[in-house]
Amino acid sequence: MTYRAVLGRRHVARLLAGTLTGRMPSGMVPVGLVLWITAGGGSLTAASALAAVYGLASGLTQPVRGRLMDRYGQTRINVPAAAIANSSLLALPLIGPDGHPGVVTAAVALAGGASPALESGLRALWPSVVPDAGQRQVIQALDTGSQGLLYVTGPLLATWLATAHGPDAALVTAAVLGLLGATVVLTSGPSRSWRTHSGDTAAGGRSPAAQRLMSAGLVLLCTGLSGIGFALGALTVWAAGMAQTHGADWLTGVLPAVFSAGSFLGGLFFARLPRHAAPATQLIITAALFAAGWLPLLLRPGPAAAIGAAALPGLFLTMVITSGFDTVASLTPASRATEAYAWLILAVGVGQAAGTALAGTFVGALAWLSSLPAAGAATAVIALTVSRPLLGPRRLGRHRRTSADDRPTSQVPAHEGETFVPVKTIWTVIHTPCGHEVTHNLSDRAADRRAGFARWLASRACSDCWKASRDADTAAKEQWLAARRAEEQAATKEWAERFDMPPLEGPERALDWGERSRFQLATAAYTALVTEGTWDETDWAVLEEKIRTVTRTGWWIDQRDAEGTDLPELLDAATSADIGTENPYR
Repeated sequence: MTYRAVLGRRHVARLLAGTLTGRMPSGMVPVGLVLWITAGGGSLTAASALAAVYGLASGLTQPVRGRLMDRYGQTRINVPAAAIANSSLLALPLIGPDGHPGVVTAAVALAGGASPALESGLRALWPSVVPDAGQRQVIQALDTGSQGLLYVTGPLLATWLATAHGPDAALVTAAVLGLLGATVVLTSGPSRSWRTHSGDTAAGGRSPAAQRLMSAGLVLLCTGLSGIGFALGALTVWAAGMAQTHGADWLTGVLPAVFSAGSFLGGLFFARLPRHAAPATQLIITAALFAAGWLPLLLRPGPAAAIGAAALPGLFLTMVITSGFDTVASLTPASRATEAYAWLILAVGVGQAAGTALAGTFVGALAWLSSLPAAGAATAVIALTVSRPLLGPRRLGRHRRTSADDRPTSQVPAHEGETFVPVKTIWTVIHTPCGHEVTHNLSDRAADRRAGFARWLASRACSDCWKASRDADTAAKEQWLAARRAEEQAATKEWAERFDMPPLEGPERALDWGERSRFQLATAAYTALVTEGTWDETDWAVLEEKIRTVTRTGWWIDQRDAEGTDLPELLDAATSADIGTENPYR
């Protein structure tokens, strides 16, 4: 799987670029505030405290906005939030760094507190934009790694603008970029049509307790990840301390930028890395590597060596955050996904603010500053290791089910010799492409087919999202259908080559249709007869040989609506006109 293939999917590049641009204030404002306050005659301690206020306000309001987005959708919440946050940033140059401290602090807090929840919103969008689990694993790691670019371009851009055009220019540019990026994301089809089905379900669905977000595991997870944020916050002040100690102002922006460049490179590697361990196990391992990466700072390196030392822990940051998001997803219901991701972002943001504030008190002691990032990361490792039993299973079983709802009720006696508990008719299905939970009444289907049909439903978007996507994308419907057909044809070709299926015979224009029909009916039959039925592989091998004998394109097209369980009888009924003349056997 290539990055080009993933990024080439519809909406992916737009959402990534828009989120990255819209979150640019997160990378520019902390450094911009430090330069803005110090240029106006303020102290570095006061500037660090103001930067901490911005980060803390942004983090504290994330869960509230996440919950509102889960309930009302992304557009209705993020549009006013983006307007308020970026207007507050634009007001700072008018107030001035020497303005009333209360007014300056209030404007900074409002800018952070109202910042739109683009990252948690994007995480909630990925299942509907990238339905394929393998591609989604790549894009989620790439998403986290690309967010590190905020701390490459953000600090550098803020430092350059402040030096070349004054500190006010850095804050104004951050506001303009924030508005631009939010507009790109919030006007996209997936964001406008995204909805989640939350709240109490109908009878037979999940109980309110099953919808509960907070758990001991999630609380401990967020507590541990706050240590990761602490290291990030201390990094910014350590970079400023290095700049003051060595008389090199450029280090203020370069050191965080090098760290973030390492994070981006680490994300590119992690996106392609096979993952066999449980998310929580991956989290602890990557957090330990992240903590070890800070140890060279304890040697108090000079400016040149500090650049290399800053890149080392950055290599593991994307791995830690991506594993953290995956662990959160395994601990929370899909209908509360945005809010759950927001709590993780809050935990990191609070830790970052604490790290910035505490490091600001050690500005004159570079030795202490150099040890704070390692201390924060080590605390995270200890907290995550201690809480490991509450963070999910220790390994991923090959056939482990992710939800108790996928298991049909067994027909076992309620009391020996008396009645049986019937297979349930009400199924709560989590639709993987969009992440929504919907209750379906499957009483019109045979009892032995409900579990399979529920799994089929889970692989499709819910009806609301399907209708919204259809209505929003009518102009590109033909393009979408062509791309979908190409994907199906590629899967059909791969299947035919893998199982030595002979080419079909018939009109050229109907061959692709016939091959797709054969592929779909054969795979449906395997699922019904072997996966869900009583056949073994030996039984299937006999049927597979019969499949190879029928090579007339029209025959397979005629059976395209047949049930998979009917395939053996249909093959027995095939006439000599339907059977090819070449030897189909291997």
